[in-house]
Amino acid sequence: MALWYNNDVATYTPEQVEKALETLPEELKDALFSMETAQHVWDIREKYKAMDEKGDKIPSYVGYVLMGLMLPQEFEQALVKEIKLPKKAAQEVAREINRFVFYPVKPSIEQLHSTSIGTAAPQKTSYKEPAQEVEEVEKPSGPDAYQEPIE
Repeated sequence: MALWYNNDVATYTPEQVEKALETLPEELKDALFSMETAQHVWDIREKYKAMDEKGDKIPSYVGYVLMGLMLPQEFEQALVKEIKLPKKAAQEVAREINRFVFYPVKPSIEQLHSTSIGTAAPQKTSYKEPAQEVEEVEKPSGPDAYQEPIE
């Protein structure tokens, strides 16, 4: 069974998932289907005692982020609202999933969201200070009264 598949989570249709997988970059496919990712998710669920029915849905949401169907920033909120984890537990689970699963493929996730239409994250725009004209100050002629003589 794939990491992201769970019949109890009906957030996305099989067609949406299939379409997302078709265009998914190879690095994210590898992360999505890797045993290492599955092991990290399992270990985190075990560590935070989320091995019940509610915790069974966590891999689906991890998959949604890796497939670009959900923003990483929405992951913790989904743990609270959809899976009904207590807020503190959701924060801790999200922090560890971010660290061990999402962060290693962060550039690919960011690129996926910047090229997705409809689910794209807002683009960060860089702010550049406008060039200011520098007024030239006329240098006084003659010795500088404020400098001490060098001996």
